[in-house]
Amino acid sequence: MTATIIDGTAVASSIRTRLSKEVEKLSGKNVYPGLAAVIVGNDPASISYVTAKAKACAEVGIMSETFALPSESTEADLDSLITKLNLDDRFQAILPQLPLPSHFDAHKVIDAISPEKDADGLHPVNLGRLLRGEIDGPLPCTPHGVLQLLQYAGVDPVGKHVVIVGRSTLVGRPLSVLLSNKTRGANGTVTICHSATENLQEYTYSADILIVAVGQPLSVTAEMVQEGAVVIDVGVNRIEDSTRKRGWRLVGDVDFSGVSEVASYITKVPGGVGPMTIAMLLANTVDAAARKAGLDAIFLG
Repeated sequence: MTATIIDGTAVASSIRTRLSKEVEKLSGKNVYPGLAAVIVGNDPASISYVTAKAKACAEVGIMSETFALPSESTEADLDSLITKLNLDDRFQAILPQLPLPSHFDAHKVIDAISPEKDADGLHPVNLGRLLRGEIDGPLPCTPHGVLQLLQYAGVDPVGKHVVIVGRSTLVGRPLSVLLSNKTRGANGTVTICHSATENLQEYTYSADILIVAVGQPLSVTAEMVQEGAVVIDVGVNRIEDSTRKRGWRLVGDVDFSGVSEVASYITKVPGGVGPMTIAMLLANTVDAAARKAGLDAIFLG
């Protein structure tokens, strides 16, 4: 068996096309979605991510602006900026670029954002609503992106055993709630594995749908996956590769070459979950603008 690749780049492009049309409709009602990105310091990866997000916003017609603070900024400086953005009607969504410099408490920064302007869906109010089964607010971008990939591939989690390897607040935990909720495109039986899980292979091999988000390159191999399983690789890792001019390449948490020979569907790295994270950020921004105007949210579930 050779797995069918779930092309995250293509799916994300389709979503952006849909969002572009919805932004045009909103503009006809004098509603203009706006995203404020906040970056602290000059980390090259963070700058690259923010630049990519600004480009994606421009492609679908979302107004975006990046607010940059120097590395030596204090928590009070950042809190003051967040407070101003909460009150700025040009922006319906605020995105703090993570990770922040080590002297910042990321939880405090996220908590300071108005829940309705939470672009990443990580405010405790929004995570709490998700836990209650409410999916009509901003959803965490990467978990929501995984659900969209499954939906576009025609994979229905209902009644399936879903194993998630990784329990982070960014991915594993909210994804487990999304996939176990009694909603369309979910309703699976979810198991979360993590660093303290014994006999990990017993769990991964039992999965109908296996989602790996641990940040360990090539850690899930073919013998850990049952034939016909659907495999979603959330990890992005840089490993040395002397055959490449730059001396490195990107790989996922899954050994793609081996696992693709036993899985029925699989995502690649890059080009899998990554593009979906940005697409769902755009969706959260458009929906926030619609809700702010008293209109129904556009992109649900």
